Amino acid sequence: MPLVTLLAHTPDPEKTVASAAKLCYSSSGIATLQEGLTPEKTASFVEMLAEIGHESPIEHTSFTFGIEGVSRALLAQITRHRIASYSVKSQRYVREGSFEFVTPPEIADIPEALALYEETMAADQKAYDRLTDLLKEKHRAAFLAEGKDEKTANRLAEKKAIEDARFVLPNACETKMVVTMNARSLLNFFRHRCCNRAQWEIRDVANQMLALVSAVAPDLFKKAGPSCLCGACPEGKMSCGKAAEMRKFYEEMKKNG
Repeated sequence: MPLVTLLAHTPDPEKTVASAAKLCYSSSGIATLQEGLTPEKTASFVEMLAEIGHESPIEHTSFTFGIEGVSRALLAQITRHRIASYSVKSQRYVREGSFEFVTPPEIADIPEALALYEETMAADQKAYDRLTDLLKEKHRAAFLAEGKDEKTANRLAEKKAIEDARFVLPNACETKMVVTMNARSLLNFFRHRCCNRAQWEIRDVANQMLALVSAVAPDLFKKAGPSCLCGACPEGKMSCGKAAEMRKFYEEMKKNG
């Protein structure tokens, strides 16, 4: 199952946001920008930004997460959030020996489905290993013919082999990544991915991320979460119809840290 860690963030994130907001609305110079920004005043600036929809100052603070135990299927979804930075374990440079994989809960609940799923993962591993061996031998011979020494030929051949062998690996294959987003991008991410209609894996990741940043910057993320927390559900006929439950869930999450 997914595990999210908050690796780093802008020091004093809410004060940084309040400083940027203060510059927009006062004649303060840079040298005196943070004077008088008590915790109460900082919270007031952050709340004002949320009320008037002025989100650009929020971009001045960012958060970096370590995410592991997730599938390549999740990777395809999370990278659609383009105002972010991603570093991901490479299947081109890292051989997947006995690869870990993510099992959807719905499959795990049915013994017959789980057995079939695990058989498929084993078959994928076998195919990957066999393809790697076949390709490696071909490339090794070619590198030796070019005059490369044995050690170099083996190293280069393996790298080239796994570039193509990875094509048989499933979306279930486990991966890990480091992700950095500014707070404005995070608010957008939470609106989409904390929604009940989001896919279960990325919703789990989003909820863990929200809990972590709420503990660090509670005023900044006070209203963060799915769209229904602060207004009508935008999903129309596809709405889960559980807005009240969602509001209670996120209220408890942020209260309990």
